Amino acid sequence: MCHHVSPCPDATSEARDLAAVVSSHPEQGWRLLCNGVVLFDDDGELLPDGQAVPDHHVWLAPELVEA
Repeated sequence: MCHHVSPCPDATSEARDLAAVVSSHPEQGWRLLCNGVVLFDDDGELLPDGQAVPDHHVWLAPELVEA
């Protein structure tokens, strides 16, 4: 699907959400990536085969350093 000189990650890759944006609809909360993945603003994803993937990112809080 991707025709870039450096191909974007495949839809089955863990890095799939790093693919180039083909179409953006911020008013509706989603973007279509060149690998066929629909990426939602809540970080959920819809894969080309119809599989829904919930937010899978691990968000880390910065450590507090005592002075």
